[in-house]
Amino acid sequence: FFFSLNLETKRRNFIFMSRQRSKRFELPPGQENVDKLEKVVKDGNYYGAQQMYKSISARYVTAERYSEALDILHSGACLQLAHGQVTCGAELALLFVETLGKGKVPFDDETLDRLRKIYDGFPRVPLPQHLWDVDDMQQLSENLGCAKIRVEGCSSFLKAAIKWSSEFGTSSSGAPELHILLAEYIFSESPEVDMNRVTYHFVRGNNPIKFATNLVSFLGRCYPGEDDLAIARAVLRYLSLGNLKDANILVEEIKKQTEASEVEFPKTDLMQFINFLLQTMERDAFPLFNMLRANFKSCIEREPAFNELLDDIAEKFYGVQRRNPMGMFGDIFKMMGAE
Repeated sequence: FFFSLNLETKRRNFIFMSRQRSKRFELPPGQENVDKLEKVVKDGNYYGAQQMYKSISARYVTAERYSEALDILHSGACLQLAHGQVTCGAELALLFVETLGKGKVPFDDETLDRLRKIYDGFPRVPLPQHLWDVDDMQQLSENLGCAKIRVEGCSSFLKAAIKWSSEFGTSSSGAPELHILLAEYIFSESPEVDMNRVTYHFVRGNNPIKFATNLVSFLGRCYPGEDDLAIARAVLRYLSLGNLKDANILVEEIKKQTEASEVEFPKTDLMQFINFLLQTMERDAFPLFNMLRANFKSCIEREPAFNELLDDIAEKFYGVQRRNPMGMFGDIFKMMGAE
């Protein structure tokens, strides 16, 4: 009895696997669906196309035909964005990244180009430099709502891509190129720019000169007292990652660009501290590092996070073990606060 039951189980498993394999080959070449769905989008049936993109690509994923699923989702994301359907395009962009993970696709230049093409499809709509300098408040309100949708959609897509690249690429913090794209979009498209978020991603990127250009643009339109904080924050974040080279490039480039423009480089105690700090980092001078922290205590404390960053810098450059007063819970809160 048990012998015959075992044979019956094997027979059913064999039939099931055979059906799964046949399903895999029943699907047409992915390009056929790409062409068919492109027509649906061009006819203006965006919602119908969206449902078809999701259901059809899911069949290819189930059949483990990841390359074709990616082609379908990539085409859909780019087309929907090209037709101004930001919510639809962002959803398909996220599915594209999710499928990269399911297919265990390694990070390479070709895939980066495909991600960049989706990124380029997200709309860029200029907002007034000063949001109060407008006559039509209703129109402004609508524009701000649309801007928020664009930024959230693009941010979600790129954050997912960064996470995927950290797993299937060479950098544990994610591909620097993707961090740059996210920082640029947040900076250029956000109604109220959060320089903390912008800085977080720029310092994990690989282009301090581009970061400097964005910072100089910010200096020209920020509130009084925000300019030196923005520069100091950027330098300290670079140093907290052990990146002295890019911290120096950033400051030199900001000085160069401000000299060639009408924007003024801030001359404050905080900037004097940053200048001395960069010089100190070039040598093994931990006592001097501590002396600087003591002498410039009041300007450092203008932003609470600066002391924590300086603790990170002491650990990176001088091997000083940090003491976290909150212990394990402090580490958890720190991780929760990361972008």
